[in-house]
Amino acid sequence: MGDLLIRVLVADDQALLRGSFRLLIDSEDDLVVVGEAADGHQAVALARKESPDVVLMDVRMPEMDGIAATQQIAGDTRVLILTTFDLDEYVYAALRAGASGFLLKDAPPDDLLRAIRVVASGETLLAPSVTTRLIAEFVRRPAQRVFHGLDNLTDREREVLTLIAHGLSNAELSAQLQLSPGTVKTHIGRLLAKLQARDRAQLVIAAYEAGLVKPG
Repeated sequence: MGDLLIRVLVADDQALLRGSFRLLIDSEDDLVVVGEAADGHQAVALARKESPDVVLMDVRMPEMDGIAATQQIAGDTRVLILTTFDLDEYVYAALRAGASGFLLKDAPPDDLLRAIRVVASGETLLAPSVTTRLIAEFVRRPAQRVFHGLDNLTDREREVLTLIAHGLSNAELSAQLQLSPGTVKTHIGRLLAKLQARDRAQLVIAAYEAGLVKPG
């Protein structure tokens, strides 16, 4: 399965948790842990050395926290934030820093494994309990970034962007809009280019800040 392996870096200041995550991840045929970090500095250094596909990132760590580390890592490497703290501030800051997903540490093992695969595939993942408050948070805060290019979107692109903000996956978009998976990917690619957005998480931010999606 060599080339198909999803390479994962685990960053958490608790050795017991890191070991548990490693055992769980390494038990899967398509996943492998390529390193463990006990703080943000180690996470950044290991991410640069190993180029993992996904970093499981704790928020509260010594030396450098997970948000600061995410800012330095996010890009080609996808970051999945894991925390025991189900707080708006962390979610918002993590997405701003470039995280691709946010999951609570008490999530069932199968949910964690699915989250790694979803994030590795290029999609954004938020724990359902987080999404509702995240909407309110985007609306409450003053906009911190203006996404240019919204006026240049087609009606279909606006529709796709709105559904992405509601949390639909590519497969769900394909089914709801009756479009082929390839066409859905094309629309998302155009959205990323037109809005100069780095990834799907930034598309969600753009949709809320543009007022395309309202709470409730």
